[in-house]
Amino acid sequence: MTTRTLIRDLAHLPDGSEVSVSGWVETVRDQKKVQFVILRDETGSLQLVNPATREGDEAADANPEALELTESISTLTHGSMLSVVGTLKHDERVKLGGLEVKIGSVDLASLSLPELPIAEDSSVDKRMDWRFVDLRRPDAGLLFRVQTTFEHALRSWWIERDFIEIHTPKLMASASESRAELFEVPYFETTAYLAQSPQFFKQMAQSAGFGRIFEIAPAFRADPSFTARHATEFTSVDMEVSWIDSHEDVMVMHEELLTAGIQSVVEQHGEAIRDQLGVELATPTGAFPRVTLQEARDKVAADGYEIVREDGDLDPEAERRLSALIKAETGSDFVFVTDYDTAIRPFYHMRHDDNPALTKSYDLLYNGTEIATGAQREHRIDVLEAQARDKGMSLEDLEHYLDFFRYGVPPHGGFGMGLARVIMLMLEQTSIRETTYLFRGPNRLQP
Repeated sequence: MTTRTLIRDLAHLPDGSEVSVSGWVETVRDQKKVQFVILRDETGSLQLVNPATREGDEAADANPEALELTESISTLTHGSMLSVVGTLKHDERVKLGGLEVKIGSVDLASLSLPELPIAEDSSVDKRMDWRFVDLRRPDAGLLFRVQTTFEHALRSWWIERDFIEIHTPKLMASASESRAELFEVPYFETTAYLAQSPQFFKQMAQSAGFGRIFEIAPAFRADPSFTARHATEFTSVDMEVSWIDSHEDVMVMHEELLTAGIQSVVEQHGEAIRDQLGVELATPTGAFPRVTLQEARDKVAADGYEIVREDGDLDPEAERRLSALIKAETGSDFVFVTDYDTAIRPFYHMRHDDNPALTKSYDLLYNGTEIATGAQREHRIDVLEAQARDKGMSLEDLEHYLDFFRYGVPPHGGFGMGLARVIMLMLEQTSIRETTYLFRGPNRLQP
């Protein structure tokens, strides 16, 4: 394999070094006496230079290779993929990092069509049609580097604390929570469903004695929403823990986990995030504020906003207003909203002993938007069955799930969190489409 130097590493090499770089063409300036090519790879951009040798020049007859090189550079188009061997020159006058490479040879891997299908001002939907070209943007690459660092930090936090990573099935025989928002899939002689979440299987791991588990995997919602924060397929970050006393234990771990993830992103990408995205990302300090759902309603009402939802939950505007109020009061970008009404929570959320109209659950808001739901789960089989009946659910349909609780299961709880939504809010992007590698929504199944 040819020794290739990444553009970001060239600055460490001495002047006059012979280097091999590979990437795609951003621009070509084909002047009479000299040719300039801006080459980009996954780490940055570099200026390439070639003294031009033209047909009819005296040097052309004496050096046909130079003429051939000049002519080959003239044919390059934006997006063409190539490798270049040349001589590195340190020159502070060069705007791109004070470096340039004098071209010795060009190996064209593939020639791009001359007109790209999208431009800088193309709409987000148009860019999604040509996502593989859209992702060549430097800021797009940064988004997914941040995602990689963030996921790695989460995994490191879990593994250091003796969590087990599991991989739950995404084909299910029955609904995990309800039959709403489910994708049906033909499955031999029957019907399967794409998993909305790994919820039931996470709880099974508690019955199995795993203690602490996590998963980062796809989830599917047949939700016909066209908002900037919804997708029909998304990456869900899930955690479940045994032997907790309440949902407060889950919240403490949740905030520690997120703090570790963001701290790692700040340390590795803080400068690039500031320079490329104009975002000053900071590591959270201290515990995240906590308000009950009723307190949240009261705060938003006092701020002059009336929630229009009939079920009593917060709507997106209420989430934004509450987050702004908490930010002004505490400086925190996060807030836990706790103690949700039983009517708007799943049957498996544990209810308060002193007020069974409320659940031991929470939503976590980040920069004005909900990113996660967590709770202590009900582990007592008789109570669980009663709560399912209270929700009008068929115990027969839940039989396999209820079996998990008939042979002993510890008190437990956890959360589910949308990865792309977290990155969107962390980096102040306008849509989850930007932080999803290939977005899936009601009107998008390609590319």
